Amino acid sequence: MQHAANGNSKPTICQLVHTLKVGGAEILAREYALRARDEFDTVFACLDETGVLGRRLEEEGFCVEVLRREEGIDLGCARRIAEFCRAHDVDIIHAQQNTPFFYAALARLRRRIPILFTEHGRGDPDPVVWKRIVANRILLRRCDRVVAVGDCVKEALVRCEGIPRKRVEVIYNGVDLTAYDSARPMREEVRRELGLHEGDFVAMQVARLNHLKDHGTAIRTVAELVAGINNNDRFRLVIVGGGEEQDSIQRLVAELGVGRYVRLLGMRHDVARLLQAADVFLLSSLTEGIPLTAIEAMASGLPCVSTDVGGMSEVIVEGETGLLSQRENPSQLADSIRRFMENPRLCHQMGRAGLARAGKLFDETKMHAAY
Repeated sequence: MQHAANGNSKPTICQLVHTLKVGGAEILAREYALRARDEFDTVFACLDETGVLGRRLEEEGFCVEVLRREEGIDLGCARRIAEFCRAHDVDIIHAQQNTPFFYAALARLRRRIPILFTEHGRGDPDPVVWKRIVANRILLRRCDRVVAVGDCVKEALVRCEGIPRKRVEVIYNGVDLTAYDSARPMREEVRRELGLHEGDFVAMQVARLNHLKDHGTAIRTVAELVAGINNNDRFRLVIVGGGEEQDSIQRLVAELGVGRYVRLLGMRHDVARLLQAADVFLLSSLTEGIPLTAIEAMASGLPCVSTDVGGMSEVIVEGETGLLSQRENPSQLADSIRRFMENPRLCHQMGRAGLARAGKLFDETKMHAAY
């Protein structure tokens, strides 16, 4: 790299993302920029819009620009990326997810810049589209690197995107494990703040309010738990996150009559503290990569109850660190939660096993070193 060779400045990375709202890919892009400040300068380009993380990054001294991509294939967006990279003398583009990779590859038709393409997760459905396979084969160059955050994501890149298997490296997502306390010393304090009682059994779901997270199934799980002869009046579900599905979730809570059992906290920036109030962690997603929130829960010593989708079986070991269920099956999720409610010892054992697994596989220090 010219910058590194002449010693005048550090190499510059362009983090190219869809948005800088709160999400796994966006959080990791920010964390890497902060971690790598001594070695690299980082600039951020958003295809569509900025967000909470974008504003924080600007406050932290980073350049953030919105490219305002239009619908369809926006060749003007590719041109704006090229101009942005030229203006900031970018050495590497780190494309977070497939669409940013596509536009990064189009942009470098004007200037040869290597691309690091990280795929974080897949949509639902996830079809094989031959036009995309052909485009990826053309656009991916020898100087590029491709990373999948889990084996399930790697298989999707090979099957659906046509990327040669030998070109895809797996680097598991990681979090700062030291930020979480498995002893949960603030448990009672946080519970009081949330209006929870000492005897409540609390499941916590931390996920953006998006249809792929399928909060509707989580709400129906609550209805299953508190209904009929198996009434579990002490059960509470706390949902942390914001997003476009908030109104529909609130309507479903009202329709099912479970308002007293559900707390919607909205967007929060104290997740490590909130997790101390929980007994189990819940994910009802339709699809996942390697979710940071599940790792955070494990680092907090919580067992996980989740749908068996995407990379969840790479994060959660069934029957050892948590329990997996079919997607869109509130009865199975309710049975899993009920097992933990009836067996505190099992709750503790799986929580400790999850903590050990997080330390072994999902430490952010290892992840950043690999990148």
